[in-house]
Parts: sequence; C-alpha cells; structure tokens
Amino acid sequence: MFELITESTERPLREKSPGSKVAAVLTHTAAAGAVIVFVLSRAETLPPEVRTTLAFVAPPLEQPALPAPPPPARSAPATPSPPVGSGGQTDTIAAPAKLQVEPAAQPGAALSGVEAGVEGGTPGGVEGGLVGAVAPVPPPPSPPAPAPRSAAPVRVGGPIKPPALVHRVEPVYSTLAASTQLSGIVILEAVIGTNGTVESVKVLRTPGALLDIAAVDALKQWRYSPLMLNGVATPFVITVTFNFTM
Repeated sequence: MFELITESTERPLREKSPGSKVAAVLTHTAAAGAVIVFVLSRAETLPPEVRTTLAFVAPPLEQPALPAPPPPARSAPATPSPPVGSGGQTDTIAAPAKLQVEPAAQPGAALSGVEAGVEGGTPGGVEGGLVGAVAPVPPPPSPPAPAPRSAAPVRVGGPIKPPALVHRVEPVYSTLAASTQLSGIVILEAVIGTNGTVESVKVLRTPGALLDIAAVDALKQWRYSPLMLNGVATPFVITVTFNFTM
C-alpha cells in the first residue's frame, strides 16, 4: 500500500496535446455562451418588476374665517327745500292764529239746508243721497214658525192617568149573534187624538166577527177629554174590553 502512495500518478483524462486544450476551451466557451443567452432570453420574457410608490397626503389647511361685510350705510333722508318765490326769495307760510270749530248739532234741533232735505227729495230718504232715488225696500218679514207637531201617542196607565170619558156608546148585541148564541169577550185597542176623538181601533181578541164589528162601531163613537202633558195636548192609547153575554 505504501508503494501505491509513493508512486507517481498521472490523471488518466489529461491530454498532453495542444489541440485537445483548444477544443476544451472552445467547448467551455460555447457552454458559457449558451447559459448567458438562456439567462438573457428568460429576463426578456419575465414582466418588469413594478415598484410600489407610497404617497403621503397631508390634511388641508384650515382657512381663517373671513369677517362679515359691514352693513350698507343708510342714506340720510332728503330735507325738502323750502319753496322759492319769485325773485329768489323764500316764501314762508304762516299758520292760522286760531282754528275755528264747527258747532255740534243740538239734539232735538230742527235741521235746515241740505241736512233737512232738498227740493225734489224723497220723504224718508237717506242724507246725502241722490235726488229722485227710490228709498230701499225693507226686507220681507220672516215666515211664521211652523206649528208644533203632535207627539207620538202615549199609553195611559200607571203615572199617566187616562182622561175623563165624556161620551160613551154601548155596543148592540145583534139578533144574528143572539140567534147563534155567540158570546164572549172582545178586547180592542184605540188611539185617541189630541181633541179626544177615536182615530183608529185595532182588535186584539174576539170570539167572532159579529161581536167585534159591534164593539168597534160603538167604540168609534166615544169621546174623551184631551190628555195634557206639560201643557201640550197629546194623543194616547187605551185598551177597552167588552163582554157579550146571553
């Protein structure tokens, strides 16, 4: 082993001829050129790097408030110049020494002159009017108030007592009803007007037509005293019962 180290060694690939050295230099030069061309072409295809620009914006400066403009000066009122008379002299108008006041008309005193009327005027005319003018026509009187309507009929009984019956007629028991031996109670309801007369009759109960006809004919001839409520004649409703027996 020691012998192997101490022996002189030569590189197996080392060429001693000058032609091989030139070929090696050319090969290295071509490889370096290819690398440079590749790098340059790659640099052209890549987009250029955009640099970011930082902008700093300063706040606006506050402007001082401008003072308000002064109000416009008011012009002094023009003083009227005194009238100038002839010859360049100023005429002065003197005030009257005393004012005369017209006496007021006394009450009850007779009027004269224009205030008392003029010739050709209309009696009862208006002072200061035109001569021959027609006096205004007074407005027509208001129409009379309508007569108060009669109140609705009230039913008598309880606190409202029926007025006095001044005329009464008894029903006639007809021969036909007696021959058929018809009897029973007939109940009628009647509306009495403000003058006490019977205005309408309604049958509430009847045993037969022969009896209620006789009862209605008799009741329509009745008369009552007017029913007065608060001083006003008021119609009222009453119920009347007739008993027909053999």
